Parts: sequence; C-alpha cells; structure tokens
Amino acid sequence: MTTSQTASAPVLAGATNADLAATILRVSTGILFLAHAGLKIFIFTPAGTAGYFASLGLPGPLAYLVMAAELFGGIALILGFHARWVSLALVPILLGSIYTPHGAAGFIFSNEGGGWEFPAFWAVTLIVQALLGDGAYALKRSRS
Repeated sequence: MTTSQTASAPVLAGATNADLAATILRVSTGILFLAHAGLKIFIFTPAGTAGYFASLGLPGPLAYLVMAAELFGGIALILGFHARWVSLALVPILLGSIYTPHGAAGFIFSNEGGGWEFPAFWAVTLIVQALLGDGAYALKRSRS
C-alpha cells in the first residue's frame, strides 16, 4: 500500500478515520458536558447554581435550563443522537459563559475567575463537531 492508501484506510471495518475522529470528539465532548452538569447538580446543587446565576445578574431559573442542556446534551452526544444539531444547540451555552462570568476575567483560563479561553475553545469544538458529523457508531445520525 502507498502512503495515501494507508492514510485513508479504515481503522475498523466500515468506519473511516474521519468517522472515528468525529466519534472520539463527540463522546469526549459529551463526557465533558456530563461532568459540568454533575458539578452543578451534585456539588453546587441546583439551588446553589441558580443562586450563582442570579448573583451574576442572570435569571436564576436559567440555571435549570443550562443544567438540563448540559445533562441531556451530553447524553445525546455520547449516544450519537443527532450530534450535529445537539452540538449547535449547545454553542449558546458556551457563548453565554464567555459573556458572563468568564469574559471579565480576561482570556487565560487560569486567571482568577477563569478566563474565556476554555469556553471559546469548547464552542469551536462544538462547531467542528457539527461540521464533521456524527461519526461512527451514532444512535441516530443527523442529516448532512
């Protein structure tokens, strides 16, 4: 095989390298969303998270919408349920976290209060996922 044939050969039968890459991105992003939902639900508690949102000048009930989006969006990404659309639907949450509270902390995420570096990268990751597609082993593939 030539180098070009090796680069495009599927790693697993029926799945291209691009499909596998999209799958890894989809599942790892879904796990991150579940981790953030779990942090808000089990560590900060829903009421505490709502109070934090209110302290930022946001409506407290918005916290429940964000927690639900992170939880169900994370599950949908892991399972590969319309991952293109779920990825795009989650972008506003990351953009909102850039606007409030991370934007005022500057760019670098290690700044006090956490800068907007990580949420911006995560938003770009979601856009890339939407462009790549669902990948291999998706429960319900989105239309391209």
